[in-house]
Amino acid sequence: MGRTLENKQQIVGELKELLADAELALVLDFKGLSIKEMSDLRDRLRASDSVCKVTKNTLMRRAIDGDSNWASLDPLLTGTNAFVLVKGDVGAGVKAVQSFQKELKKSETKGGLFEGKLLTQDEIKAIADLPSKEQLMAQIAGAINAVATKVAVGINEVPSGMARALKQHAEGGEG
Repeated sequence: MGRTLENKQQIVGELKELLADAELALVLDFKGLSIKEMSDLRDRLRASDSVCKVTKNTLMRRAIDGDSNWASLDPLLTGTNAFVLVKGDVGAGVKAVQSFQKELKKSETKGGLFEGKLLTQDEIKAIADLPSKEQLMAQIAGAINAVATKVAVGINEVPSGMARALKQHAEGGEG
């Protein structure tokens, strides 16, 4: 059953909206994945504010046509593709895809695009290794706390240090 022109335009419009909000796009070969497995991937992606869209390459080509951010996806548009569009935490989105692939031992990542640049497999892995936003916030808070503690200890030591210096001076002055 063919899709109507109106239906295709609607899909292209939806893809354009998703791409406009996305930080990162991953292209997965989803050949061999069941509907249940695709549903599992979508559930995992929801936590990182990411979506997985399965669409024809021709429709994705129309969606990225003339869009300087996403036009570089074109070389990846061959075969059976699922597109993971990550809107929120890119590290968490990539981790979700990689843990899904590791557990299922199916579905390869063909490549990705971030800020208009095609990513190598190593770069995609490096993104997955980035700490989450929450982890970064905790690290920053920890660093600020450590500095504040050192400052407080330093301030507390000033009076006792001055007292010792004055005492030494007084004792030295009497002698």
